[in-house]
Amino acid sequence: MPGNSRNASKRTVAKKGAPAGSGGKNRSGLKGKGRTLPADERPWHKGYSGTEKLPEKTARKQDKERRAAAAEGRAPKVGVPGSKDTTWGRGGGRGVPARGPQPRGKFATRGGPRVAPGRRSNPTKEGPELLLGRNPVVEALRAAVPATALYVAQGIDIDDRVAEIVRTAGDRGIPILEIGRNELDRMTGGVLHQGIGLQVPPFAYEDFDDLVAAALEQPAPLLVALDGVTDPRNVGAVIRSVAAFGGHGVFMTERRAAGITATAWRTSAGAAARVPVSQVVNLTRAVKAAQKAGFTAIGLDADGETDLYQLEAAVGPLLVVVGSEGRGLSRLVGETCDLRVSIPMATDVESLNASVAAAVTLAEVTRRRTYGQ
Repeated sequence: MPGNSRNASKRTVAKKGAPAGSGGKNRSGLKGKGRTLPADERPWHKGYSGTEKLPEKTARKQDKERRAAAAEGRAPKVGVPGSKDTTWGRGGGRGVPARGPQPRGKFATRGGPRVAPGRRSNPTKEGPELLLGRNPVVEALRAAVPATALYVAQGIDIDDRVAEIVRTAGDRGIPILEIGRNELDRMTGGVLHQGIGLQVPPFAYEDFDDLVAAALEQPAPLLVALDGVTDPRNVGAVIRSVAAFGGHGVFMTERRAAGITATAWRTSAGAAARVPVSQVVNLTRAVKAAQKAGFTAIGLDADGETDLYQLEAAVGPLLVVVGSEGRGLSRLVGETCDLRVSIPMATDVESLNASVAAAVTLAEVTRRRTYGQ
């Protein structure tokens, strides 16, 4: 038989072409459904507060909620009919609830009430932290730092600090949870915890202007600035030194630097609860602001032209700027400082650790202020 009519692989159907379009008939199906209505704008929700007539089913929901609230002794979670105008496009509102009297004065904000400036008035974006160790936890409780839970390892050795921790947590109504030591190890990632851990909200930093103003109220103001210190253990050690030598605050940058983490808390041995700490966007501008307020800014630099033991500016309002672990002071911050100060060393050592250099400097400043020359 001629041809290849018996070829089993021969195509017997036509090739499928491109699918036909809808011609724009289904264009409306591509449109979004609009915003999700809040509860007080949904006529079928018990929280409805619009001016439209209340459906019978919604009325039953609200009545049921009122009876349940009365039985439990709480306020009912229902809408107040007529308190919210939802009549769109008919001269009515746009779903915006009526606003009552707004706060005025120093603490008034657009986003609602704000806590007055204090030790924990400007929360960070991180999640809750676990403060570990007996000294950090007892200092945090003494400073009335907000806490959500206290974790105590089973079989922990009870000493005076643990007894005070448990007693204070109980008096403040903080839940006390006894857990296995292995579970606490897992929660802390293997960090030394001494059988105790306190869960606290994210650390909140002092406002920078408030920190400077509060320091200037002291007889001999003393602040420390951290220029790119990235190790939280160094941050905690510096804060501990500031507390030990009578400093009045610490500030650092928000980005590319360590903040007050659980590690910093532990290293500070609880001093972070007593020393005001602030974060700034730009350290150079913050140093200039402190200088304008009356502080003499000194930058710690191994090649500095001023000897620490010859620092006559130590008796006045002083800002000590500590550089990062690797590169030291950044160029702009170093140029902004009034003096670059070096620490004399007996041997040919390249440099000191950032927290050690800060401690040595603060000790010398305290000695000069106490005993003079």
